[in-house]
Amino acid sequence: MARLPRLIGRGRALEVLLGGEDIPGDLAERYGYVNRALPDAELDHFVDALARRIAGFDKRAIADIKRLVDIPTLPPDTEIGAEWDAFLVSAHRPQAQQNLKRLMEMGLQTNPDVEKRLPYYTGTLGQ
Repeated sequence: MARLPRLIGRGRALEVLLGGEDIPGDLAERYGYVNRALPDAELDHFVDALARRIAGFDKRAIADIKRLVDIPTLPPDTEIGAEWDAFLVSAHRPQAQQNLKRLMEMGLQTNPDVEKRLPYYTGTLGQ
């Protein structure tokens, strides 16, 4: 949660986080959530070519670029810690425990349909 608003903006981050829906690749690309959306048939070639290109550059230059890009774009560790603490508190609330129990009864971690369509199943919890 600390990183997402910086990546896609506050409104879109709230939509993603509060809505709890999967995001199709083309929309994720438009939002800036992913660098690009590629057809499955093109993905392996693209990743392999990019990885080989990057691997051919000076390692120190790569590390410096990553470090310098991280400074203005990543939240400080204190925000990540606060986010984790809030998650743990939330996960232990009675309503969250009840919802998790219901999801497990529906087949979470055992039923492939629940795993593939988790947003649908979590959406039924409030009904």
